Amino acid sequence: MSFLAPKPSPGGRHVVLYDGECGLCDGAVQFLLKKDRARVLHYAPLQGSTAAVLRRRLRVPDEIDSLLFVRDAGTARETLLVRSSGVLAILDVLGGPWRVLSWLRVVPRLLRDAVYAFIAKRRTVWFGRLDACRVPELAARERFLD
Repeated sequence: MSFLAPKPSPGGRHVVLYDGECGLCDGAVQFLLKKDRARVLHYAPLQGSTAAVLRRRLRVPDEIDSLLFVRDAGTARETLLVRSSGVLAILDVLGGPWRVLSWLRVVPRLLRDAVYAFIAKRRTVWFGRLDACRVPELAARERFLD
C-alpha cells in the first residue's frame, strides 16, 4: 500500500459523528464525501440513533460537544478520537495530500484543542445553523448510518 493511500478499516468502519445542525460540520462532511474516493469513511449525525449507540458503548460523556471519530468501529481495535485528534485522524485515514496535514499531531494536543475550541465556540455565528440534517444525495446515502 502506498504511503498516501487511504486507510480502510479491516472488518469495521471508520465513522465520523458530526453535529447535523451545524453549517461548518455539514460543510466538512460534504468536503469529505468529495475527497474520500476510496469510500472509507461513514457518517452519522450526533443527533441520531447511531451516535447514541456509539456514545453509550464508548462511554462518551454527554458534555463532550465535539466531532467524534470512531476508527475501526465494531472491531476489537475500535478507537474513539475527539476534537483536534479526531480531525487529524480523519485526514490520516483519508490519505492523499490530506495525510500531510495529519502530521500536525506533533503540535501539543492542548494547543490543538484550544484552536479547535476557539473555532467550535464560534462555528454557528460564522457558518450558521441548519434547521435539520441535510438529506444526502442518492450516491452517498449508503455511507450515512442514520
